[in-house]
Formats: sequence, C-alpha cells, structure tokens
Amino acid sequence: MKDYQGKTAVITGAGSGFGLEVARIAAARGMNLVLCDVQQDALDQAAAEFAGHPVLARRVDVAKADQMEALAAAVRERFGAPNFVFNNAGVGSGGLIWENTLSDWDWVLGVNLMGVVHGVRLFTPMMLEAARQDPAWQGHIVNTASMAGMLNPPNMGVYNVSKHAVVSLSETLHQDLALVTDQVRASVLCPYFVPTGITQSHRNRPGEQAAGKPTRSQLISQAMTDKAVSSGKLTAADVARMVFDAMDEERFYIFSHPQALKGVQTRLEDVMQLRNPTDPFQDKPEIGAKLKESLRG
Repeated sequence: MKDYQGKTAVITGAGSGFGLEVARIAAARGMNLVLCDVQQDALDQAAAEFAGHPVLARRVDVAKADQMEALAAAVRERFGAPNFVFNNAGVGSGGLIWENTLSDWDWVLGVNLMGVVHGVRLFTPMMLEAARQDPAWQGHIVNTASMAGMLNPPNMGVYNVSKHAVVSLSETLHQDLALVTDQVRASVLCPYFVPTGITQSHRNRPGEQAAGKPTRSQLISQAMTDKAVSSGKLTAADVARMVFDAMDEERFYIFSHPQALKGVQTRLEDVMQLRNPTDPFQDKPEIGAKLKESLRG
C-alpha cells in the first residue's frame, strides 16, 4: 500500500497497546477507522481520541464467530471493503503445559488464533472482491503473532501454541494470496518484550472461561513475564511504525527485536541437524537454574 488517504483500517485490540498506536498512525495518514476491543471503557476512550475522523467503534470478542460476522457486515455497510486489516487482539497465559486447564486453552486459542482466523476468513473475500472490481485497489492484512511463534520458551506452552499457529496461518495466507492476486498482501508481526497490557489480559477473561487457582508454575510465569515486558525498551508506538514501514515496503516478516532471530536460527539448526532442542537459557544459565529451583522447590 502506498496511499492511505480515505482508505479504511480495521483494528482489533484497538483500545490499547499496538492496536491503539496503529490506529493513531492510520488516523494521521487519513484513514477511516474501525476500532474493535472487548474492553468497553478502553474502546470508548480510543474512539473519543479520534473525534473528527470517520470512526466505527464496536465492542467485539474476536473469539466469537457471530460477533466478528456482525462486525464484518457493519464494516461493509459503512465503509465497504477495508484496505488494511490488523488482526491484533491477543491475550497471555503461562505455566507448565500440562497444568493449563481446558478453559485456559479455550480462552487463549479463541482470542489469539480464532480471532485471526475470523478476521482472515471474513475480510479477505471482501478485499479480493474489491480488488477484482478495481485494478488499482490495494489491501494489506497484518496478523499479530509473537517471537513465541518462532521460538518455544518453557513454561508458556499454551501461548506458544497459539502464536505458532498464527505464524503458520499468516505464511500460508501470504502464499495463498500470491496465487490469486497481486493487490492484497499479508504480513506477520512478531514482537518480543514490549510494554503493553498483555500481561494483565486476564482482566478481560470471560466468566464462562474463568481461571482456577493459579499453580506454582503459573505464578512464576506471570512474575517473569511481568518483569520482562515492563523492562522492554521499545514502545508500542515504535512497533506501530514498524507495521506501516512493512506495508510500505511490502515486507512479510515484522520483527521488533531482530537480535532475537539468533534463537530462531538455533532452533532451525536443531531441526536440520536432528538434535534435541537447545537449552533456551544457554546464554543466561543463572535464569534457567533459578527457574528449575523455583519449579522443583
């Protein structure tokens, strides 16, 4: 995409973090905004910030197919096919993988994976239809995964699974789009530790998927993630700029911390050499030793 003025952006998780910062850049570039979030007060505050811009604000649980279908219908009626879809809403969860409850799996996969699935299955056909009708029409879909979609850090398995699935979905989407059009493209965003509200995403966990009493491993994971995320040097605004840079440059992979790709290379070498997965704490053995002690103590 080279021209954003008057085009439409659909942004899930728009009430905070990457979603809000992407909305700010989209507004600055003259785009119509479709803002979606499950947290009503955050959504209201975001919508108020963009008073004067064409805005459609909807409270949406992206895990719910019917709510996403209603959103897509509302977008089509108000703005037509969106040019930019940012499937960004996400939640975090940790702990030893066998200690995650069925509710944990339903919640995390529902938001992190099925939210992206719904965004892709509903908006891609609209975008392809618009492209067929206008040879100059352009669109871009960006799905938020994580470096946890490229690596498998221990004690956060349910999150890893959800984000690996988003990377796979996005890579397949890129390939599938290339078969049928040159006018709609896709990217995957893989941020590392950036201060956002994801570590407190349980604030919006639905009652029917309520968490049980946290296990020792889950408490440890929460504490470690809180510390790592809060200490991040890059901001959500920095990452939002990376998203638009990638669209401008028609670049698929968006990494907030390219230095983390060393771990990805090690993982792929493990696969190619048929060796057991490398210790993720080999460069910081004191962290691994402390985690083992905490879990075994």
